[in-house]
Amino acid sequence: MNNVLLTAAAYLIGSISFAVVVSKLFRLADPRTYGSKNPGATNVLRSGNKAAAVLTLLGDGAKGWFAVWLAQQYGADDTGLALVSLAVFLGHLWPVFFRFVGGKGVATALGVLLGLNVWLGLATLATWLVIAYAFRYSSLAALIAAVFAPFYYGLLFGTDTKLLAVLAMSALLIYRHRQNIANLMAGKEGRIGGKK
Repeated sequence: MNNVLLTAAAYLIGSISFAVVVSKLFRLADPRTYGSKNPGATNVLRSGNKAAAVLTLLGDGAKGWFAVWLAQQYGADDTGLALVSLAVFLGHLWPVFFRFVGGKGVATALGVLLGLNVWLGLATLATWLVIAYAFRYSSLAALIAAVFAPFYYGLLFGTDTKLLAVLAMSALLIYRHRQNIANLMAGKEGRIGGKK
């Protein structure tokens, strides 16, 4: 029962779309109506308001971390932590509060990984930073970091139920980036700092 309640709470926490909430607070257009129409920090940045984009990034990451931390405080076992990790991520992707139209999950996934283990999160973040710096594609960095996250987990902790959650998050993150993958292959993906 404890795992069920924590999983439900995690999904609801994940369903808080900081892109939409922050945009309303800053009186910006709904991020689901412009740019990529993705309610995430990168799209909020297209509004020209860097502060709103940073707050969105921090909020989406913090909710992933908080859900895992909360589960740990209430004594969730490995299965519970795996369920909570996946639930908060699913909440971000398909939020019940916003008609199931959510973001791609990069920041929330990072928050979850940091909650599971700081070194796991930092290794994944470092991968994103290296690829983003080298190639100037945020989406490519996210995709490669998603591929490496389960690998890092396996190296650090071996195989367990939490690894399954990390694998599921990585697969879903890659799925949510399918349009970016098509754009990358067609040479149409926007670069970090570039103009559309």
